[in-house]
Amino acid sequence: MAARNKARKRAFQILFEADQRGASVQEVLADWIRHARSDDRQPPVNEYTMELVEGYAQYSERIDELIATYAVGWTLDRMPVVDRNILRLGAYELLWVDATPDAVAIDEAVQLAKEFSTDDSPSFVNGLLARFKDLKPSLRRN
Repeated sequence: MAARNKARKRAFQILFEADQRGASVQEVLADWIRHARSDDRQPPVNEYTMELVEGYAQYSERIDELIATYAVGWTLDRMPVVDRNILRLGAYELLWVDATPDAVAIDEAVQLAKEFSTDDSPSFVNGLLARFKDLKPSLRRN
């Protein structure tokens, strides 16, 4: 499972970079793949990272709509960039990756928040994704 953990971390980094650059996640993913092929110091982008990034891209509008709707007291653009992108990745994996158990998707997002964000972020991420889990059947529409 360490490989999936690394894949999630890389997917988060790609989403974060795209958000910061104002670029599409597909463009940043392509950059990462190109760099990995041309520079031995860059780790390869594995299949699960690509699946997560491409999956998020497919549902990005719906995911942002859900986060904006259920993040009480936070607009999407006022939310810390790190938290916004952890939630995007976690929401995609929770709602559309059936092979990942709900608890794992939530826990992995919380771990990313612990590693990359503020002290308050893990509970924020956990709370919002837990809400998505409870509402999952009704949220999953395209």
